[in-house]
Amino acid sequence: MSTASLDDIDRRIIAILQADGRRPYAQIAEELGIPASSVRYRVQRLEESGVLQVVGIANPLNIGFDRLAMIGIKVAAGAAPRVCRALRDLPETSYVIMTAGGYDVMAEVICRDTGHFTDLMNHRLHQIDGVVSTESFFVLEVHKLAYGWGVPAVEAVLNAPEPPPGSGLDQR
Repeated sequence: MSTASLDDIDRRIIAILQADGRRPYAQIAEELGIPASSVRYRVQRLEESGVLQVVGIANPLNIGFDRLAMIGIKVAAGAAPRVCRALRDLPETSYVIMTAGGYDVMAEVICRDTGHFTDLMNHRLHQIDGVVSTESFFVLEVHKLAYGWGVPAVEAVLNAPEPPPGSGLDQR
C-alpha cells in the first residue's frame, strides 16, 4: 500500500491512533461517523501493509536507561547498507538511518550506563566491518519526542470545523 492509496478516513484513523493507540474502535467510529467494523478492517489493512504499527513506547530515561546518544558513523565506500543491517541487529539501537552529509550512517542508541555504552562502542559497534570512524552525541535532555508524522496534525483533524450541511462525509 502506498501513501497515495490512503484516503482521508485512513489518514484520520492514523492521526487518532498516533494520539492514543489504545482508543477503542467504537469511539473512533463514532467520531468519524463510520461503522466500528470499518475502523477495524481499515486498521487491520494498514497494519498488514506496513503503513501502521500500534505499539507502546516507554521513556527509556524512566525505566533504567541512563545513556541515550546519537552516533554519526563514517563508513568505507559502499559499506553503508551492510553497516546499517549490522546496526539494526544490535539491541541498543532504536533508530538507524543512512544519510547524506558529514556521516554516512546515524544511529540512536539507548544504554543502561556509561559502562554499557563503552562496551557497545568498543566491542561491538567499532568491530562492524566497514565502520571507519564514529562521533557520539549524548542526549542531555529530550524536549520533543513525537511519532505523529505523515498525517495532518492531530489537533487539526480532531478540531476541524463542521462541514456545511449536505456536503457528504462529516470531516471532523
